[in-house]
Amino acid sequence: MTLPLAGGGQVVGWAVQGQTGHGTVLLLHGVRSDRRQMMERARLLRREGYSTLLIDLPAHGESSGERISFGLREAEGVKAALAWLRRARPGEPVGVIGVSLGAASLVLAHAEPAPDAVVLESMYPTIADAVTDRLARQLGATSAQALAPMLLWQLPLRLGISADELRPVEAIRSLHSPVLIAAGTQDLHTTLAESRRIFDAAPEPKRFWPVEGAAHVDLYVHAPKAYEAQLLPFLAQYMAPRS
Repeated sequence: MTLPLAGGGQVVGWAVQGQTGHGTVLLLHGVRSDRRQMMERARLLRREGYSTLLIDLPAHGESSGERISFGLREAEGVKAALAWLRRARPGEPVGVIGVSLGAASLVLAHAEPAPDAVVLESMYPTIADAVTDRLARQLGATSAQALAPMLLWQLPLRLGISADELRPVEAIRSLHSPVLIAAGTQDLHTTLAESRRIFDAAPEPKRFWPVEGAAHVDLYVHAPKAYEAQLLPFLAQYMAPRS
């Protein structure tokens, strides 16, 4: 399927039908990946009766777009997908699972109406934190603090966006959906302390799941049984089947 974007271009995806009334979960992949990253989650959800919609975010996979914008322009793809779901399956519950970039894209979309349930995995709090954390892994903390401002200064020149527009930790305050926030305890790209900041900023109802031993990896692959034990009751609570 192909969905038009409001500003031009298109988003490409797969819609997988589950049981009528069980609702649909939109699956949003991580950076430099595509919808195939979310296929195992789609299989899990279909076994539980949910329909799914897997999309390539803008500038990824088969969707249009030339440059990754760390969630800002990718959010237009999220809006298009959610709008299609509301039209195609009126009255059914809608959930979203976003991984890293996908999580930031959902939060920065400021979706209205809000999804019935949201799962955010390994999401960065601000682009400044994300850049600093990645530099620190390569060069050490002191060099990261010195170099990060220079890289952030280039955002308006290279992408036409500012660092102030890339602050999911602030945007999540207006996410009026039940949210499950998952984060690896050994993640150095987005530290556990940063994920707790995001959790603290999110409105209720909310849950926090620290994934023991996980770095910045696919959390379902890392701990499939634990992932299912966290995810499925959460979705069941907030996406109850409707006749």
